[in-house]
Amino acid sequence: MCGTETEMKKALITGASRGIGRAIAEKLAGEGYDLYLICEKNIDALNALCSDLSAKYGVTARAYRADVADFDALSKIFAEIGDIDVLINNAGISYVGLLSDMDVTDWDRIVSVNLSSVFYTCKLAVPGMVRNHKGTIINISSVWGNIGASTEVAYSATKGGINSFTKALAKELAPSNISVNAVACGFVDTDMNKNLSPEERESVKEEIPADRFASAGEIADCVSSILSAPTYLTGQVITVDGGWT
Repeated sequence: MCGTETEMKKALITGASRGIGRAIAEKLAGEGYDLYLICEKNIDALNALCSDLSAKYGVTARAYRADVADFDALSKIFAEIGDIDVLINNAGISYVGLLSDMDVTDWDRIVSVNLSSVFYTCKLAVPGMVRNHKGTIINISSVWGNIGASTEVAYSATKGGINSFTKALAKELAPSNISVNAVACGFVDTDMNKNLSPEERESVKEEIPADRFASAGEIADCVSSILSAPTYLTGQVITVDGGWT
């Protein structure tokens, strides 16, 4: 183990079985964090990840299967793990299509998973952070929350909501020495973007001054940098997009 049990910092990450969430988990394990990882579907992959991280870094890594849109399910997880030092809200889903073609159930689902879940986890994590007078919350957002995207109105709305939520909660929690920031990601080369054709991917890449997509590891590096920053860094939406927007 890296240090004693009381010295270990505890981080909870939603949507941790793949992509950005998985990369953040790997990064924080390497930095000695005990991990509490949540996913809804890929629990086998998440269990395997926890085993690998525990063996490689000597940290505690536990996997939980839960729908982040289910407050009761999240409540049970928080009751089991107790106070945490770091909360990473990464879970999210997308919907691509015209607003007029979108069902009400699709709208409700994306709002619940992408935005309501952030409220749920913060509601559960904040009392312990306030009690301990420390803590860090990082919400994974998107450039579409800054500028919007055609045919992704619901997704853009939820990410814009996360940005505003982040700024407001940061003001509320700053007196308690708790920082709240968001990372607005540009095009990250993860499974969420695999639906694009090679031609569409090339078209997007041509718009990015860096002339490439971000890796999930680069977003994890940004998260790590925020965690090591002074708590005076709070209420910020940090855009990581290669100069795209």
